[in-house]
Amino acid sequence: MTTTVREKTGAAIQRAIDDAAAAGGGRVALEPGDYPCATIWLRQNIELHIPAGARLVGSANPDDYEDFTDPRLQVAPEKSRKALLVCRDAENVAVTGDGEIDGQGPLFYDRDVPPGAFFAKPDKPRPRMVQFLRCRNVRFEGVTFRDSPGWTMWLIGCEDVRIRGIRIDGCQQMINNDGIDIDACRRVAVSDSFLRTGDDCLVLRAIRHAPGEQSLCENVVVANCVLDSRCQGVRIGCPSDDTIRHCLFTNIVCRARNGILCDNPVRYLRKGCTGYLSASDIRFEHWDLECTELPVGVSVEDGIRLRAVERLEFRDFRFRSGRPVSLAGNAATPLRDIVLGDFSGTVAQNQPLVAKCVERLRLKDFEVSSRLLP
Repeated sequence: MTTTVREKTGAAIQRAIDDAAAAGGGRVALEPGDYPCATIWLRQNIELHIPAGARLVGSANPDDYEDFTDPRLQVAPEKSRKALLVCRDAENVAVTGDGEIDGQGPLFYDRDVPPGAFFAKPDKPRPRMVQFLRCRNVRFEGVTFRDSPGWTMWLIGCEDVRIRGIRIDGCQQMINNDGIDIDACRRVAVSDSFLRTGDDCLVLRAIRHAPGEQSLCENVVVANCVLDSRCQGVRIGCPSDDTIRHCLFTNIVCRARNGILCDNPVRYLRKGCTGYLSASDIRFEHWDLECTELPVGVSVEDGIRLRAVERLEFRDFRFRSGRPVSLAGNAATPLRDIVLGDFSGTVAQNQPLVAKCVERLRLKDFEVSSRLLP
């Protein structure tokens, strides 16, 4: 059953979603036009369809957004619990169409900065665009997500997620406007999408939200995507995270400051933690990469002890970078079983590769020129 929303308000969209959910589910479709809105709750068995010519326009006032509170979410990145599209504990939820969601992100920042500099972050929490908690059978398809004030998507503990053919287009003077943060999710497929952000395009996390809680991110596949980031194309984990494993990033075109980063500095540790992350069995294949700094950076700073950083493979890379490939474990946490295969490119420094505290580093067809550019 399809319900068409004609009134151009977020309240009308919410009523249509709630009525459809009460009737067992269905498709809520918008007519073309702009729909000013703040927080909208998606429900079980609901598809929100945003066709070409329709646009959700998020309020520029952070006070208009609800706080997403839940006892299972003890961590609030950027001190914000606010979001535009939210959902929890639901199955069969979709956001589809060729329309747009505009978060009006730059309006949340102090833009009185030198040309090209990052905007200054405000005191008030900025909303995310999408925040889903423990949902199953989730689908995002076709929609453009423009200028999220915070992370564009934070998916927490979700399963069976399909993201296909979307566009994330964020002003690159905004900081902390990540593209897709996949946190403790299982069976996620991201494909045929374009992500442009001021911060990380794609992030894998396994945040622990309570003492003793286990958190697992696994079976994530990202394929046929274009990444354009002022920071990292892909970031893997933080030192206080739990387990990230069995993931694949294939057929990627990336332009970024750093291509792939799994760095674990002391400043990222949560209070009372000396490190916990286990990152393993993650493959990166068929990349065309251009970056001003690191093409690949995997590091564990002294003073941190992780459970494991191992079995990471990087194959069929063509790249140009400002700094060398960098692999740096420490005595407490050596990197193990790292593969660089069919790796070719140019580094604008006098070293193509820096490696320390690495056990079983395998180089195959590693053809990299290091030269200082004039």
